Amino acid sequence: MKIELSDFQNKVCEIPENFDLFLGGGRGGAKSFTMAILALRHCEQYKEKARVLYIRQTYRGLSDFENLTREIFGQLYRNKASYNQSENVWKLPNGGYFEMGQLESPRDYDKYQGRSFTLLLLDEVGQYSTPQLLDRLRSNLRGPKDMPIRIVMSGNPGGTGHHWIAKRYVFKNAPWKPFQEENSGREWVYAPSTFLDNPFIDQNEYKKQLEASCPTDPELLRAWLEGDWAVARGAYFASVMDEKRNAIEPWKEIPLLPFKWGDTKAKKWEHWLAHDYGSSAPSATYIMLRSPGKEINGQYFPKDSIIIVDELVTSDPVALNDGLGYTIPHLAEYIKEMCLKWDIRAEGVADDAIFSKHGSGAGSIADEFKREGVFFRKAHKADRKSGWEKMRRMLQDAGKPDKPGLYISRHCEYFWQTVPYLGRDPRNAEDLDTRGPDHGADAVRYGIGYEPRVTLSPRIINI
Repeated sequence: MKIELSDFQNKVCEIPENFDLFLGGGRGGAKSFTMAILALRHCEQYKEKARVLYIRQTYRGLSDFENLTREIFGQLYRNKASYNQSENVWKLPNGGYFEMGQLESPRDYDKYQGRSFTLLLLDEVGQYSTPQLLDRLRSNLRGPKDMPIRIVMSGNPGGTGHHWIAKRYVFKNAPWKPFQEENSGREWVYAPSTFLDNPFIDQNEYKKQLEASCPTDPELLRAWLEGDWAVARGAYFASVMDEKRNAIEPWKEIPLLPFKWGDTKAKKWEHWLAHDYGSSAPSATYIMLRSPGKEINGQYFPKDSIIIVDELVTSDPVALNDGLGYTIPHLAEYIKEMCLKWDIRAEGVADDAIFSKHGSGAGSIADEFKREGVFFRKAHKADRKSGWEKMRRMLQDAGKPDKPGLYISRHCEYFWQTVPYLGRDPRNAEDLDTRGPDHGADAVRYGIGYEPRVTLSPRIINI
C-alpha cells in the first residue's frame, strides 16, 4: 500500500528527527494524520525499539485518532497488526508498540509514571491551560543511545493554551527555522499548515463549515482559516486591545491634583486596589488610578480614564495558572510593601467570594486581610457580561481624546503575558474561557467597577 502525502506532510517528514516539532496553524491542516505518519515511520525504522505514545486530553478526543489508525494500519498491515481496544495499544508486525492515552489531571499521569517512550505525540495541546502536565511527560522520553527520541505537538490558535504555546513555539523564530526552547533545552521547529495545505478534503466546503462555526468572532475565524497566532491574541480582547494604544511606559509616582480652596495638603489622583484572591491559583492585585483629565509624560488621559500603574501577582513563572500558596499574612505583607512604594493606603475592592464566612463563627478572607492592615470592600461587579463589556469598551476607547480609556503600564508583566491571549468560553461567546489564566483580567474587571464611597453631609433640622 502506498500512502499519498501532501506537500506539507512531505516537508514535515524531511525535518531531521533530532528536532522536536510543533505542528501549528489553522484548522483542517491534517496535523493529526501527519502525527500518525510520523509514528508509522518511527515504528518502521526502529521496529521493536520503537515505543510511541499518543496523548489527548480526554478519552473522547481519542476516538477520531483511533479510527484514523485503524484505517491506516488496517490497510497497511491487514490482520498482521493487533489492536487491544481496552488498553488502546497497537502491536505492529515489525515489533513496534503504539499506545494512545488520555492526560487531563496530575492523577492521570500516574499511569505513565516510570514508563519509557521513544516518541511522544501530544495532540490538540491548545486544550491545556498550562504546559505543566505535558512538561512532566518529557521525563518518560528515553531510548537506546543510538536512537533519536522526539516530541511532536500539535495545536490551533485561539484555545485556552494559546498564550503559552505562542510564547514557547510560535514567535521564537520564523516557521520551519530551528530554535532552542528554553524550558526543555531542545531544538524545535514550528511547522504551520492550514486547510489549504490539505488537498484530501473539500476545501470550499470546509471553509464554509468554519465560517458557520464562529459567525460573531471574525478574529477567531481568521485564526482558524489562516493559522495566525497574532490575530487570535485570545480572541476575546483581540478586536479591542492594541499594545500601541493601551500600553504606557511605567510611572514612578501618582500625579497630584491641583490645589483647591480649603486643601491643607496636595492630594493624589483618585486611586484604589483591585484584587482577585487565590492561593493554589494566583492572587492578582493592581493599583488603579482615575484621571481627572490631564496630560502626563506628553500623553493626555481623558477624564475618568483608568490607568493601571502596578501589579502584584503570585503566580508560578512557568505555569501562569498556578499560585504560590501564600498565606494571607504573607500576601498582605507584599501588598502593603507595594502600597508603601506608591505612598498609598492598602485599600480597595475585591471579589465578593472573599467576604463569605468560612463556617459557624469563623471570619472571612476579607476579615483576615483587615487584621493584617489590608482593607477590601465588595467590588460593584454587576454581572460578568456587563463587567467584561465595560472593560472591552474602555480598552477600545483608549487613545480617543474625548472618551475615558483603559491604560496599562508595561511594568504589569502578568497582565501583558495573559490578558491579550485569553480565549472565549466555547459555551458562551460573551464570556472568557475560565480554564485560562484569567486572574489578572478578573482583578481588572473588579477594579473597573470601583465606585468611591459617598459621604453624606449631616442633615440640619430647624426646629
